[in-house]
Amino acid sequence: MTQKTFEVAGTSTLNGVTKVRFANDYVGRFKILVKNGHVDINLLELGEKMTKGQICQVLLAHPNFQDEAAQSAIAEFVVRNVKEINVEEAAEMA
Repeated sequence: MTQKTFEVAGTSTLNGVTKVRFANDYVGRFKILVKNGHVDINLLELGEKMTKGQICQVLLAHPNFQDEAAQSAIAEFVVRNVKEINVEEAAEMA
């Protein structure tokens, strides 16, 4: 099974809920999020293609994603969706 990879990732908030976002087109993704009513959009161009698990590790450590909402959203995504990082590691990262 091949894993999808992405070059752009970050967080955004819709209706008070912050979630992790993944994309390959920064401008396109940003425009769609704005159009759909998202706020606090914080996307990062990664400079290389990465898996969702790799991206979450980068975002958890990145200075732009240290606020509580972003850290919680990233850790929750890892726990629910990323098989390459176990639950204990995600809890330690948050």
